[in-house]
Amino acid sequence: MWAVFALLSAVFAALTSIFAKVGIEGVNSNLATALRTIVVLAMAWVMVFITKSQGGITEINKKSWLFLILSGLATGASWLCYYKALQMGSASKVVPIDKLSVVITIILAVIFLHEDFTAKSAAGTILITAGTLIMVL
Repeated sequence: MWAVFALLSAVFAALTSIFAKVGIEGVNSNLATALRTIVVLAMAWVMVFITKSQGGITEINKKSWLFLILSGLATGASWLCYYKALQMGSASKVVPIDKLSVVITIILAVIFLHEDFTAKSAAGTILITAGTLIMVL
């Protein structure tokens, strides 16, 4: 089931890029990011209440709070940079570079989470990097 959600995530991320490129025309990229964030925030809280999981907020430990906050800050920085890049460049160039996050995530997961780095992981990482370079250059 996780693969279905991952694929849906990719589809929605692609739509995000196209909708953003059209919507950001003539709009300050920081303002556009803030507006997008309001929509995401509202949508996330609606899902919390629909699934009746709001009571779990008191059970979150300090370590989880810290890393969720850090994740939120990283997301915010990513979105601000992404929207600025999308405003300045073409979606077909910005998006592949943005997706280098896959390669960076694999490297960081190996270093910090001690996940396995197999020959298959190495090949995929090299191919993603090469594909990105081919698309952008």
